[in-house]
This record gives sequence, structure tokens and C-alpha cells, in this order.
Amino acid sequence: MVSETVILEGHIIDSLTLSRVLDTVLVLDGAYEVASFFMGRTKGEPSRAEIVVTAPDGPTLERILHDIGQLGAVRSAPTPVRLEPAPADGVFPEGFYSTTNLDTDIYAYGRWIPVRYIEMDCGIVVHDEPDGPTAWCVPIGSIVRGDRVVVGDTGVRVKPLPRIEPSSAFHFMGSGVSSERRKEIVVAAVARAMRETRESGKRILLVGGPAIIHTGAGQYLEALIRAGWVDVLFAGNALATHDIEHALYGTSLGVDMRTGLAAAHGHEHHLRAINAIRRAGGMAEAVRQGVLKSGVMHACVQRGIKVVLAGSIRDDGPLPEVITDTVAAQQAMREAVRDVGIAIMVATTLHSVATGNLLPATVTTICVDNAADTVIKLMDRGTHQAFGLVTDCEFFLKELAAQMGL
Repeated sequence: MVSETVILEGHIIDSLTLSRVLDTVLVLDGAYEVASFFMGRTKGEPSRAEIVVTAPDGPTLERILHDIGQLGAVRSAPTPVRLEPAPADGVFPEGFYSTTNLDTDIYAYGRWIPVRYIEMDCGIVVHDEPDGPTAWCVPIGSIVRGDRVVVGDTGVRVKPLPRIEPSSAFHFMGSGVSSERRKEIVVAAVARAMRETRESGKRILLVGGPAIIHTGAGQYLEALIRAGWVDVLFAGNALATHDIEHALYGTSLGVDMRTGLAAAHGHEHHLRAINAIRRAGGMAEAVRQGVLKSGVMHACVQRGIKVVLAGSIRDDGPLPEVITDTVAAQQAMREAVRDVGIAIMVATTLHSVATGNLLPATVTTICVDNAADTVIKLMDRGTHQAFGLVTDCEFFLKELAAQMGL
């Protein structure tokens, strides 16, 4: 038998973290003994448990320590991380540590060092700087030969998501997906969270799909942008194209937005809209020349909103601003989510999951879709901090605009 002592600190009781750690030990054929325990006496005071974990052999113990480490359990005597050089550009060394989206520290040079720009499914690279060593979360495609990469999980500490405080806008949501609550209450919570994000100096990200335009909800998103309630917009070619189609022809997917009937030759309108923007030299030039006079993209240009349009294999055109290289699009999104405090994802599975992969777990994340599967898929892929609202995007954006006084 082999054993190791670990420390678990924080709000480990009401968040059920302690129970999850102990259950994990047992499921993986280990045993435990709680050597000492201190319970926080106030809402802000953390609890602390010292747990001796025992396993039948070394490999089993290491597996247990790895899994409970993802829940925040740290070896009582921290051991420095092991660093190995990347063998080639775009290649991690064997056994590299794969990150989660939880805040993470590494133990090196006698102290804990926070990992910058954490996101899931990346590696950790350590750099020597004049002011001391720094640790960075780096995707595999950005690795350079010789980069010093963390290998194994020794000396790695993750911080589990904190409990939802009673004062939180979303405390009333007992589960991550809401389909049977009064939806106005959920939207009011989103509006409150947006105001709190703005007050904290963080930015507001909206991730949108083309259904926003098809359902007539574009006018409400446009109003939110013009009022300054959106700082970053992620979308694909479709949302931008059909928004411009509506601005130029009054249709979306060839359907007249006033009557709901197919317009004559309406199936051509989206391509003609793309052509008009390409002829003008891009959306900003189309606005300057008076070609594009309204809509979501017009508002983004006028307000100077950061827009990332990520393309796909099915796109017509696309618009000049669409990034057709998926790796480049992902990097542009990665850079744009820094300093984002809340992400609101509306009617898009593909871009919601892509964005969720890039977000730290500390970013408040709202996913709105008329299919619960979209919200569940986002959470199943690791964005556990997400709150889901199952409803129509037109209702959501109309109600949100009203909640923001627009």
C-alpha cells in the first residue's frame, strides 16, 4: 500500500467539492482518512481538510491524485512541476499536462505561479522574465520547439468553481438548464449580470447565430449594440450576411420580414448582399459609402465593436471580413475573449461550443436556444459554468432590450 497526504481548501462543503473528492478516491479503488478538518465559521472563511489517500500501488495512487487534483486537492508538500522542452513546433512533449478552464497555478522556483489566459485543452509553458518566471496557457498549434512545457500534474493546482452566492443574479437557478422557470426572471438576471459586468470594468460578449435575423430579433440586438451593451460580437458568415440582406432588401433567406412570404427572386438576395459588400471593399467601406445604412453590422461599424466572423465549409461568398482559416479564427476569438466578464450565446450551437472552449470558468456564461440539446452539449464539452435558458431567441433579445430600458 502507498499513500499521499493532500490538502483541500475553500468552500468545499456547500459546493460539494469535499464529497466529490472522497467519492472519487473510493471509485478509483483507493481509501481515505481525514487527518484534520477545519470548517469555516463565516460565509467568507474557507474550510480546510487534510486527507490521507491510500492506494494498493503507485500507478493507482497517481491516477487518484490526478483526478482529485482536478477538483482542487493538492499534495501537502508541493513538489515543483516537471518541465520538458517541446520536441518540435506544434508538438507537446509526451505526458504533457492538459489544462482545464479552471484557474490554475503551478509550483516552481519555490512559489505558486498563476497560469495566464487559462482555457481548456491546452498546455502550460513557463518563461523566464526579468521580474521572475511566468506561466502561460498555450494551444498546441502555438507551441515552438524548445518551449518548456509542464509534464504530468505534479506541482499543478486548480481552483474549483466557487459556490453561487445568494447575492448572485443566478442563485435562484438550481440547475444549469432552465426550461420551466418564468423566463422573464431569467432574462432579468442576465440584464443584472450585464450591468454588474460593466461596473466591474469587464467586457460583454455576445455570440449569435443567423436565427437572430430570421426571427426578426436583429432589431433588438442592434438596439443593444447601439446602446453600448455589447463590446464583442462573435458570429459566422450567415448572421452578418442575412443581416445585410435584410438591410438592403428587407428579406432574410429570401423571406419578406414584413409579410413572412417568399419574395420574388428572394433566394438570390443573400448572394447579392455579399456582392454589394465585396464591391464596396468591406462592411466599413459600405457604411462609409452609404451602401449599408442599418442593421446589426451597421451598428457594429458605427460603434467600433470588435467583431470576429468565423467561417465554415458551407458559407456562400463569404463576406470579406469572414476569417476562413479556422485556426486563425480561433486565435482571433481567443484574443478577443480576454477581459470578457460575461458571454451571452444566442441560437448557435457551433459558435457557442467554440467560444466555451476558450473561456475561463470564471466568465459568467449564458446559453440561449430553443433546443435544450444545445445547452447540454455546451456543458458536456466542459463549459460547466454555463447557465442555460431554453426559449426562442426573438423573445430573449426583445425582453433583454426591454430590461435594459431600450
